[in-house]
Amino acid sequence: MIDALRRRPVIDLTAALPPSLTPTAIVDLGCGSGQLSRMLAAHWPQADVLAVDNSAAMLRWAAETPSRVRYLQADLAGWRPHWPADLVISAGGLHRVADHDRLFPELLQSLAGGGVLAIAMPRPQDQPTHSLLLETALDGPWADRLAGAWTAMPWHAAKDYYDWLAPQAASVELWETGYFHSVDGDVPLLQWLHQAALAPVMERLSGAELDGFLAAYRRRLEEAYPRHANGSMLIPTGWLFIVARARNTATARQTPSM
Repeated sequence: MIDALRRRPVIDLTAALPPSLTPTAIVDLGCGSGQLSRMLAAHWPQADVLAVDNSAAMLRWAAETPSRVRYLQADLAGWRPHWPADLVISAGGLHRVADHDRLFPELLQSLAGGGVLAIAMPRPQDQPTHSLLLETALDGPWADRLAGAWTAMPWHAAKDYYDWLAPQAASVELWETGYFHSVDGDVPLLQWLHQAALAPVMERLSGAELDGFLAAYRRRLEEAYPRHANGSMLIPTGWLFIVARARNTATARQTPSM
């Protein structure tokens, strides 16, 4: 159930892709555990699918599930496709990357003619899940090791993304969605969180110290999201969606490479 709820933004994003899209080169940015990458590879078996993420821990996790997806560890702030891609997609992988005014136009420029840039970004900055994560990191024996683990997340209005993309795009669609997810009380609340939020903890802590951090964080979350009469917790999340299509100009295709 919890995986189905977490996939709602992914479903909404992929449903907005143009029906005529038949990509042969796909890049999934901030791929996390690789679920979206594997789904795209299954849907378009003719496509080369490259999944890119900052986190070595997340990529190891993703690679544990057999698939034909290729994985690459790279800094999303600076890495760009080195060949014209038909689809550059990201579901929850770019909201922590800085300089969106430069990043998003450059991703659009990396597309082949008629290609699609499809982005879904959570807006966690005002949610207790994010603020309590930072509080937990500062309050415990792990504070030194977690110092600087999270950078400030950029926040821009939808109109800003339109202004950055529209001058060079054939079309730009933007919308915001608020989800209210009922999570059964028998499911640990930590399972709900987007995996990338906890990646810095997983990379810096281990063993009993990691268990201690997760237990402390869980206690804070359970106070912030009390159970309702039926035993479930209601968790709000907000997302911004962007689907931009490149102008249909001739672009010489190159062989994908890392």
